[in-house]
Amino acid sequence: MRIDILTLFPEMFEGVLQHSILKRAQELGAFQPNLVNFREFTTNKHKKVDDYPYGGGAGMVLAPQPIFDAIEHVTEGSAKPRVILMCPQGEPYNQKKAEELAKEEHLIFICGHYEGYDERIRENIVTDEISIGDYVLTGGEIGAMAVMDSVVRLLPDVLGNASSAPEDSFSTGLLEHPHYTRPADFRGMQVPEVLTSGDHGKIEAWRREQSLYRTATRRPDLLSDAELSDKERDQVKKWQKD
Repeated sequence: MRIDILTLFPEMFEGVLQHSILKRAQELGAFQPNLVNFREFTTNKHKKVDDYPYGGGAGMVLAPQPIFDAIEHVTEGSAKPRVILMCPQGEPYNQKKAEELAKEEHLIFICGHYEGYDERIRENIVTDEISIGDYVLTGGEIGAMAVMDSVVRLLPDVLGNASSAPEDSFSTGLLEHPHYTRPADFRGMQVPEVLTSGDHGKIEAWRREQSLYRTATRRPDLLSDAELSDKERDQVKKWQKD
């Protein structure tokens, strides 16, 4: 997968790209990042990429010319990429969207600053608008890092263990079950006996129940889309009533 990142602050991504899963994905050849400072594409003699909004108002607006030219540069000779605008007005990001984007060969992120984007960018270039939450960040870089990480870790062989991604929280529609490791007794706190029983059927049943309980008590909104048996739905109602 190729990912182009249009940003005024490419140095923000250097640390993220050189560690952990994103570094591993590059070493495996699964992921090729390209940092593009779209200020380099401005035709403004002062290297400005923003201007005052028509109609007045506070803040500055990113001008269309630098971003249009930067997009044309990174898409030259390329098939149709997904062009993602990081924007608080975008659709709320979730695991389903990550899985969708992980199937693409070429993604482009546009990371804005200032008050917003010239609307012609949104209307003529962008294929997806994404928000990582109902709060305001200084720019789109941190959001783009989060989306990029969540997508790249889904690429084949990147995690090493093929079952890791499907078992993550949200991948099944439920939150993930609790985890324990050695020692079995730590300062008098015991690992649940079922996990040391060696009975894989009971272990899976326990994990499913714990996952369901956590979701019902912490994120009940997720249950509307989860695939549950009638018995599980009855159990959820009991927990919620209690």
